[in-house]
Amino acid sequence: MNQKLPFQIRKRQLLSLAIFGILIIFSQLAFSVYKKNKQYEKPKITFITSKVEEIILTEFDPNELDESQWKNIGFSEKQVKTILKYKEIVGGNFKSKEQFKKCYALTPEKYEQLKNYILLPESNPDFKNNQFASKSYENKKLNIKGKFNPDLYSQKDWENLGFSEKQAGAILKYKNYLGGSFISKEKLKECFMINDEQFAQMSPYLILQTKTPENLANKFEKKKEKEAIKINQYFDPNELNLEQWQALGFSEKQATSILNYRDKILRGSFKSLEDIQRCYMISAEKFEEMKPWIRIVIQEKPKQIEEKIAVSEKTDFGKINLNEMSFKQLREFGFTEKDSAGILAFRKKLGGFINKNQLLETYEVDRALGEKLIYVAKLDNSTVAKYTLANAPEDWLKKHPYFRYSADRIIYYRITNPEDKKIWKFLKLKPEYEEKMRLYVISDK
Repeated sequence: MNQKLPFQIRKRQLLSLAIFGILIIFSQLAFSVYKKNKQYEKPKITFITSKVEEIILTEFDPNELDESQWKNIGFSEKQVKTILKYKEIVGGNFKSKEQFKKCYALTPEKYEQLKNYILLPESNPDFKNNQFASKSYENKKLNIKGKFNPDLYSQKDWENLGFSEKQAGAILKYKNYLGGSFISKEKLKECFMINDEQFAQMSPYLILQTKTPENLANKFEKKKEKEAIKINQYFDPNELNLEQWQALGFSEKQATSILNYRDKILRGSFKSLEDIQRCYMISAEKFEEMKPWIRIVIQEKPKQIEEKIAVSEKTDFGKINLNEMSFKQLREFGFTEKDSAGILAFRKKLGGFINKNQLLETYEVDRALGEKLIYVAKLDNSTVAKYTLANAPEDWLKKHPYFRYSADRIIYYRITNPEDKKIWKFLKLKPEYEEKMRLYVISDK
């Protein structure tokens, strides 16, 4: 049975509800008025631009620059990695300015800044073909016919396997860097010209041990330290020629760019350490290595006059020994500075010419002028060092242009077979290679 609440209680409830409703309505109205009158200020955005150091440019080959040198001409670390990856994809070398411009890490403004200094042709007729080849590069299937020892592969063998001429050349350079042998699958995989897919195709067919022996792994780590050229005497950078810059550890193209920077941009001489430091072909690490030994001396003009007089004296090349010709005499005969330095460098590596035609093996030498010189000049090779394979010093074998690719195998074979005849037999060299090597080997007849 429902009982009604007393009237007084119901009256209080209704009154409370009415007051509560009025409070809600009042608060809503107050909030609406506040929101309408509220003004929001937009935040002020300011952009901070970092101070950009002035970059002095001179001619350069983009195929020669390493990471630090790309940074020196204004690229970030991420951009540098992109450029180097792009170079690898297009076959390991930029063929033209047009191809270089396609790299998406390069803005139009940056390209305009650099284009007049790039030592590349404007365009390459094969660029489209190269572009197509680069797209299919990653997916190209290798032509593997069976098990093989990559140490025995020549340039042609690598090309037949499916690599381009440039890629094959780079692989062989990597093998030479390792000492003439890939040693293991592990070391072969580290070759940047062989991608993961290609290595996976080759791996089951490789006649190589899987892992690098610990003693050899340590040897490769130490090799980098040994290869670094140690500077241990003072020098004036204004006195160095192409060959002398190369002797400090720079490549031929890097040395050429440094000379262009000195002679064209700085008008003939470095005036201070800062001038050298600002040359983008010289990395920060290399500059720190060179810095304690640099002595800049301002040269007077009379010295230049004396040099011109000395060069003007005519030389009787019919009486000159090819193994004693100087840089100045080669220049006097008509060779360029580059060719003259190249001939002297090659002769030094050989230890001297055994026959005249070896001069023509100098990289990119003017062949017509070379043939003229070897026809005119005489050759005395009596002082050139020769050894037997069994007794040749290890250091000589590894540095000599004709022996360095077979040095490790010669050293290995002669441990148990210290007879030249047996060593030649085990080497199994191509006739043309053996013929060159025998020039510097004491006859076993």
